[in-house]
Amino acid sequence: MTTADAAPVRRKSLRRTLSDSRAVQLIILTIGVFILWGIISSIIERPDRYLPSPLTTLISSADLLEKGVLVSFYSDTLTRLVIGSIVGLLMGIPFGLILGLNRTIADMFYPLMNFFQSVSGIAIFPIIVIWFGNSNTTVMIVILYTSFFPIAFNVLSGVRAVPMRYISAARTLGATRFQIIRDVLLPGAMPSVAIGSRLSIGFAWRAVIAGEMLAGQAGLGNMIFAGQELDNTAQIILGMALIGFTWILLDHFLLRPLESDTIERWGLVTR
Repeated sequence: MTTADAAPVRRKSLRRTLSDSRAVQLIILTIGVFILWGIISSIIERPDRYLPSPLTTLISSADLLEKGVLVSFYSDTLTRLVIGSIVGLLMGIPFGLILGLNRTIADMFYPLMNFFQSVSGIAIFPIIVIWFGNSNTTVMIVILYTSFFPIAFNVLSGVRAVPMRYISAARTLGATRFQIIRDVLLPGAMPSVAIGSRLSIGFAWRAVIAGEMLAGQAGLGNMIFAGQELDNTAQIILGMALIGFTWILLDHFLLRPLESDTIERWGLVTR
């Protein structure tokens, strides 16, 4: 191949590398959204009330940063998400695994787990408020509930999906119950663990925002609610943007790759 022929190949390779980059794709999408946002804001009447421009929203964020409010709200929300999600996963994974050890118990609990994982955290919020009032404890309980049941249900489903012949083969080879759990059931349920973890954290993220709004606790949800009371549309949009972009970054660069790698690692798909 001549140098002239190699140049187009290198350009194509570079273009493919750039187009495959998640970061570049996200940057291009973000720029496009901001351009469209600015155009719409410039052509509508009373944009300050209905859709403030990106610049107005940025000025709003600078004002909140100067007061120290934005960083405080953002850190409060992320702290609740991390603590609630970690505790929910640490409780839900072994719980689902234990239920799945016995097929009779798994079949008995399956409808109950399905019921609770379908009832959103917001649906139980009123009764939690009656028990604990509008407090940070209420928000954390809702987050924990919301993150616990999706992962427990998915792990239970994953354990149930492991073929009995694998368990029987392990027993025939003299495996103990612990070895069956470690070498057969847990690996077999790993794709469900990955999928359930992503779902749990996604549901928990929504529960954090809604809980902060309803309980009046400091955070991005409360910042949005305060913006509505103050008739400050820019502050509301700023809160929405932070919520959306935070989840995009978390899901795009952490949760989705972990899920894909886990599923590929355990042999269900190939690239």
